[in-house]
Amino acid sequence: MSWNGNNGGGNNPWGNGGGRGPGGGNQPPNIDEVIKKGQEQLKQALPGGFGSIGLILLVILGLWLASGYYSVKPDEQGVVLRFGQYIKTTGEGPHWHLPYPVESVIKVNVTQERSNQIGSDSNNGTRNQRYSRGSSLDSSLMLTGDNSIVDVKFSVVWNIREADKFLFNLKNPEQAVADVSKSAMREVVGQNKIEDIITRLRDSIERQVQTKVQETLDGYASGISIRRVQISASNPPDEVVEAFRDVQRATADRERAVNLADAYKNEIIPQANGEASQLTQQAEAYKAEVKARADGEAARFLSVYNEYVKAKNVTRKRIYLETMEEILAGMDKIIVEGGKNGSGVVPYLPLNELKKKKEN
Repeated sequence: MSWNGNNGGGNNPWGNGGGRGPGGGNQPPNIDEVIKKGQEQLKQALPGGFGSIGLILLVILGLWLASGYYSVKPDEQGVVLRFGQYIKTTGEGPHWHLPYPVESVIKVNVTQERSNQIGSDSNNGTRNQRYSRGSSLDSSLMLTGDNSIVDVKFSVVWNIREADKFLFNLKNPEQAVADVSKSAMREVVGQNKIEDIITRLRDSIERQVQTKVQETLDGYASGISIRRVQISASNPPDEVVEAFRDVQRATADRERAVNLADAYKNEIIPQANGEASQLTQQAEAYKAEVKARADGEAARFLSVYNEYVKAKNVTRKRIYLETMEEILAGMDKIIVEGGKNGSGVVPYLPLNELKKKKEN
């Protein structure tokens, strides 16, 4: 660049009066000389010289870079931000990030269990009342499946699973846990009867509520893990608790009577079944006996009939003799002989009577 020297040195940016070169025109000063003069002036202005300042600057730079080192504990996660925007999540151990104000790190405890008390009217319920729209009593009264009202007090225990989602995806994670838990509990309670809720379905309800709360929070990408749901109390409202206890006592009496009846039934039915089986077996045996006897008599009759057909006179005489033998076998007999010369009575020796007398 050329400078017009007609107006003197006032227009020369180096203020040297505009020396003339060999060709008689204006020329700029030597750049090296200008830099050298500037260094000399800076040395004069700063005590200790430029070397000391450089060393100080290097120390400051080293300290600034060293401030980017950080360590994450086993129970923590580190969330790295660059100008406030999420960059990454780091786990256990030493790490480094660009020092502040470029990057910063937030350490979050991810193993600590946190608890929300729902419907508690004790001191523990103070925290929950911050998150509920109504009082703790309102949040614990729920409508059951049989149109009754039950007072359910429970706690939700949770921890942080993903620190970045926990920090940035929900405005108030603790309130979200409380609201979702109450909604899930009301849904499950509304599907069951009050008697079951109070007595035998506590464990099942806790598992169902835990599953529903976890699914909802996962849908929000909350980074929260529900560890457990615990029902501390489930009772009818105070206004009707005595009437409900009367119903429970009546139900217990009914169950006791049913159990006694079942025990008697279990005792008498096997006994009756045994007797019936015995009678059935006896009847079957008698039937088999009668049938066998009838079959034998029928077979004997048929055999006699067949012989009778073959020889009627002989068979008739044999039957007569067998019949008379059977009839006369046990009778006292007197033999009368017919004839012209005899008296008709044949004396006989009563051997049977003599034998009986001898035995007596």
